[in-house]
Amino acid sequence: MKMKNLITIIFLATSLILQAQEPTGKEILERIDENMASKSIISTSKMIIHGARQTRTIEAKSWGMGDEKSFTEYLAPVREKGTKMLKLEDELWIYSPGSDRIIKISGHMLKQSLMGSDLSYEDMMDNAELLEDYDAGVIGSEIIDNRDCWIVELQAKTAEVNYQTRKMWVDKVRFIPLKEELYAKSGKLLKKLELSEITKIGNRWYPQKMIFKDMLKKGDGTEFIIVDIEFDKEIPEYIFTKAALK
Repeated sequence: MKMKNLITIIFLATSLILQAQEPTGKEILERIDENMASKSIISTSKMIIHGARQTRTIEAKSWGMGDEKSFTEYLAPVREKGTKMLKLEDELWIYSPGSDRIIKISGHMLKQSLMGSDLSYEDMMDNAELLEDYDAGVIGSEIIDNRDCWIVELQAKTAEVNYQTRKMWVDKVRFIPLKEELYAKSGKLLKKLELSEITKIGNRWYPQKMIFKDMLKKGDGTEFIIVDIEFDKEIPEYIFTKAALK
């Protein structure tokens, strides 16, 4: 056998092995969902908002059941303490202790900033598994924070999804995104997201810190830090009722 033919065979064999080892976009989303999604979640968190003029820290405790129900109570600072949010499927209510009123947030109001942060109400409500809303394909590889990552492009399955296109840099070993870009249907970059302090919790990898940056706002973004988190715990049903808001 000629040397040229042998090199060609080795090259083709190596390419086939590498292709067989590389998961599909769908398989990567499945693994991300295994890490990030859960039957239930209870967490305590800090949201550090680096605005154009000042930095604020807001502390909260949250309860969630899948992507259908969530309840958040703000613990600090004093100005925000006692504010509560309830999500039931696609509806959101907020209780303000200052006015002692329950307000429903809907329509274009869901796109507004949450307490001046780089997150919108829609961002806080979006707990759906990626596979429900997106198709995905692997478009390359890159090193992020000394971790080898797949670059995965996500396309929304319907027009109702908040971000029509997403680009993720996914850790090849832990199957967790380390960086993400969120785009409008027009192709305009709306937000950037960085995930770090990846920790093994039970049988899943989970980020303890996330930095959101709204590309249409001034400031240095919003840090979202997990102080404590539990997965798949029983949560009393009364938590997810309007009565719990008051």
